[in-house]
Amino acid sequence: MKKHIPLILSIYVAFVFLQSLFFKFAGWFGSPADITVYIFDTVGQWLRDGLGLNLIGDLFGQYGETVIGLAELVASILILRKATRFYGALIGLGVMSGAIFFHIFTPLGLFPYTDLSCLQDGCPKEYPLFFMAIGVWLSCAYLLYRDRSKILG
Repeated sequence: MKKHIPLILSIYVAFVFLQSLFFKFAGWFGSPADITVYIFDTVGQWLRDGLGLNLIGDLFGQYGETVIGLAELVASILILRKATRFYGALIGLGVMSGAIFFHIFTPLGLFPYTDLSCLQDGCPKEYPLFFMAIGVWLSCAYLLYRDRSKILG
């Protein structure tokens, strides 16, 4: 069983990333997903208003979901092949480190709203996002630790 753990974790990471692509790329095929717009606009506004990074905030709000979606797609492809698993896990750890940071330290919060017409207490929230980010981060960290000889020699 121990020899199958890397494959199982890789499939989990790829599943989480690939299923989120629908939301990240929905704007390319019609109307963007509300939760994705909310997440990237909220973080973009925080970068602009909270940190004074106007250009970065504008770019993140406008193109963030595409850039992150492409990184997740590349990570998914790489992590599913044993020969490139280390690099997929490295990209995945980076993406999820950013996601966890933004959930904890920005107005986005741990559990963003699902129904964007209702933004007060008692409204439905997206609970799995933060926990999936933690699960993917831990999976990628384990895979990197397991294959650390690729960078340590």
